[in-house]
This record gives sequence, C-alpha cells and structure tokens, in this order.
Amino acid sequence: MSELREKVELAAKYIRQKSKIKPKFGIILGTGLNALAAHIKAEAEIKYADIPHFPVPTVAHHAGILHLGTIEGQPIVAMEGRFHYYEGYSMEQITLPVRVMRALGAEILILSAAGGGMNPNHDIGDILIIDDHINLMGVNPLIGPNDEALGPRYPDMCEPYDSKLVTLAEKIALRENIRAHRGVYIAVSGPNLETRAEYRMMRTLGADVVGMSTVPEVIVAVHAGLRVIGLVVITDRCLPDALRPTNIEEIIKVANEAEPKLTKLVTRLVAEAR
Repeated sequence: MSELREKVELAAKYIRQKSKIKPKFGIILGTGLNALAAHIKAEAEIKYADIPHFPVPTVAHHAGILHLGTIEGQPIVAMEGRFHYYEGYSMEQITLPVRVMRALGAEILILSAAGGGMNPNHDIGDILIIDDHINLMGVNPLIGPNDEALGPRYPDMCEPYDSKLVTLAEKIALRENIRAHRGVYIAVSGPNLETRAEYRMMRTLGADVVGMSTVPEVIVAVHAGLRVIGLVVITDRCLPDALRPTNIEEIIKVANEAEPKLTKLVTRLVAEAR
C-alpha cells in the first residue's frame, strides 16, 4: 500500500468512527458559499484539525468543518472550506479530501467556487456551470508514483465535467429562474489577481472565468472515478479594458448575495441527479 493510500484510509477510518453515513455526494464549498452547510441535516460535524492528515484552511471564511448528513434525503459529505496551492500546501494535501470522500463511498462530486468573469456577456452574481477547464497552475496533482488502487496512471480528461450533470444543472437553473451559463474555468496559482495582459491572454485561450482552486480537485476526482459538476459564482468582472481594483471583501459580499441561488441549485442537483 502506498503512503498516500495509507493516509486516505486512516482519514476515512476516523470519519467512519464519527458517522455511519455512506455518502453518495461529496460537496466542496468555496469562498463565501459556506451558508449551504446550514441546509444539511447533519449527523456529524468534524473539525479538519481532528482528521488524520487533513490540512487546516488558513484563508478567512473557510471554516474547516466536515459535515456528514443528508440533503433532500440523499447522504452527503460536505467540506465547509477548502485548501489552496497559494497557502503553501502540496497538491497531495489539497486533494486528499477528494480521495477520502471517494473512500467513504461518494460517487458524485459537486464543487463550488468564486471566480473572476472574463466573458463580457456574464454579469456579477451569475453562476457559471463549468463544462471544461484549463490548468495554468504550473503543477498537476497526479505527478509522482501512481497507486493503481486509487486510479489509473493516465486518466482520460476528454469529459472531466459530467455532461449529464451539466445538462441537469442548466435545466434546474432555467426552471428556478437562476441566471447561469456554461463555460470554461481557468485555474491559476494565485494569490495575486491577474494583470490586464494576463486577462487578455486567458480570454484568447477561451476561458470565461478565472480562479485559484477547483482544477486540482477535479483532476483527482476524475482519477478516482467520481462524476463531477462544478459551479462558480462570478464575483467580479475581469475585462482588461474596463478593469478596476477589487478586494476580497467585495468578492465575499457578492458570493454571499449569490448563496441562495447556489443553495437552490445544489439542493436540486442532489435531489435529481441519477
């Protein structure tokens, strides 16, 4: 057994001792979107600091609590807060919780995040349903020895975001009158925001929204055999010819205002996904 698999099994064993829930869904709650946790009928709440090998978030508004319970009667495990490469954690540490969710039984991973919008047709507060991504982080979480028990050496990435889940999210958004778009997420390491030239480059590459997370977790989720859906709240507009300074307080404010829409979308996804 590899060292990584030992870490996964040890963390999963600890969580099983705290809860009998066998989750179908894993959920990762990103910046400013933690209010969804209040909608979970929780059986157990575990601090990350208590789980073997789990990192502890250093970013504000990431509580560091793992929730096990149900949403709409479906068993779930949800991370209230995630980890970022710019915090100084390794890719293995950042993505370990995804592997643990899989070890607990999760089949579908729902990720949420905040991001900067580069498509002029998208507005602040809109939700982007990710249908593809570009990795500009300069690193990959699968680099290093591969444990075949965790996933294949060369996972295929032709459809990292499950097309049936993407279509379902679109249908739910339309039905619930939520302004949502399909698009491409581009990941950078951060923590600084981008220059005008970088935004122009990213838009030329075909990206609609930029962020500092999500992609490493998705790569590992695909490697582990999870079906994936990613949802991004557009918290600021990153149009190079109309760029203005922004700050984390504004981003959090927009994310919090969009939270009811995201909660409704995630709740219906959990209820209706097959």
